[in-house]
Amino acid sequence: MTGVLVGADGNARCDWAGHDPLYQAYHDQEWGTPVADENRLYEKICLEGFQSGLSWLTILRKRENFRRAFQQFDFHEVARFGSREVKRLMNDASIVRHQGKIESTINNARRAVDLQKEFGSLGTYFNGWSSARELAADLKRRGWTFVGETTVYSFMQANGMVNDHDPGCFVRSSERSLQKLLSAIHPKLNRGIYVFARGESKQALATFRETEGVTSILTKRQAVREELPWTCESAWITLTVNSDLDAAGFLSKT
Repeated sequence: MTGVLVGADGNARCDWAGHDPLYQAYHDQEWGTPVADENRLYEKICLEGFQSGLSWLTILRKRENFRRAFQQFDFHEVARFGSREVKRLMNDASIVRHQGKIESTINNARRAVDLQKEFGSLGTYFNGWSSARELAADLKRRGWTFVGETTVYSFMQANGMVNDHDPGCFVRSSERSLQKLLSAIHPKLNRGIYVFARGESKQALATFRETEGVTSILTKRQAVREELPWTCESAWITLTVNSDLDAAGFLSKT
């Protein structure tokens, strides 16, 4: 990251988000957020490949067209594509018509099916990596294409496998505030609910529901001020806690 840019809404974002509303929404709501859906994981790594040599905004503007053209990136469906589908896609002006990237997307769908069979899910496989260089090398060894180190690192950034929001970005600072606040409410909430709030593990929900003092955890995109007097606008969770923690009283003083 090279810095932040303050938008018309007053939020300081990673400067690459610029002033385009579509790009800003992607930055605020998607980039850096872990993804569990397998088709979305396949979609993201394929679109990162299509982006090679182009701007991500170009891909983002065409994303719905890509989804339509590639069966919503259902990799089991795309794995069945053959020469007829390649010809159709090469004639589709609404997507990036690059034969190598189109054929790569079909090839990678077949490789995704193999990964799913071996690991149970794509998420299980991808979550085991922290190095883009090593992940790219392993994907290539498994027959994936258009998965160079730069492409794979961009994929890791987009999926929250690394957190590259600029330190001055409002998303990054909100995450720090959220973690600090949860820790102050109850020590056990610090890492636990923070992890769940970032969407890193479905298992976390069941685990943290059993945490002392927590009766429910609901994912939210905005703070629900009617439920808790908390004005952190980019908070992603709302807690309903036992009265012995007096969370509402604590939050009203924060």
